Amino acid sequence: MQITKISGGPLPTNCYLLKDDETGKSAVIDPGFESEELSELVRKDGNVEAILLTHGHFDHISGVRKIWEETNAKIYLPADEQLFVTDGSLNLAGMFFGESVPPFRVDVPLSDGQTVNVGKLEVKVLMTPGHTAGSCCFLVEDAIFSGDTLMKLSCGRTDFPTGNYSQLLNSLHRLGELPGDYRVFPGHGSATTLDYERRNNSYMGIR
Repeated sequence: MQITKISGGPLPTNCYLLKDDETGKSAVIDPGFESEELSELVRKDGNVEAILLTHGHFDHISGVRKIWEETNAKIYLPADEQLFVTDGSLNLAGMFFGESVPPFRVDVPLSDGQTVNVGKLEVKVLMTPGHTAGSCCFLVEDAIFSGDTLMKLSCGRTDFPTGNYSQLLNSLHRLGELPGDYRVFPGHGSATTLDYERRNNSYMGIR
């Protein structure tokens, strides 16, 4: 399994290319922006078959249309986030920029425990509401793509539409209860590990 991070956009946001070593098949996780660096990576890879979205905020979905046009990959988004695609008051593009997210169609609404295959990799969906009502994390082998649920020594904010602080704390507790350690690849900032966050992230211990 190979993981490549590309950061971009106004905040900036981490986008990831997840690649299965055995089959060469890949997925793009949270393309929240358009950039030549991201497009070149996708073109060079040539095997992107899935676009996986942890939630529907503009800074995680604004590059979906471009990637889809380049790959025709299937688009996966949590079921409770479907309205975010077209509603600027929910995805925050209208609030921050007075613009809209380039339109796209979700192929597969995601639910808790669902598995998405990327080549021979099995990507498990773990629903972690709080940052938004339908936020999720993606678990694959020893990695968690945590979106804006868990970040190094921090967590996502809950003061935007559908955010809920109590739900977020419950979701962080759920992540903390996972057996073993994981590498954590968040939507913003640097990578971390689940053990490190268990020991040092104060939000992980609040119930």
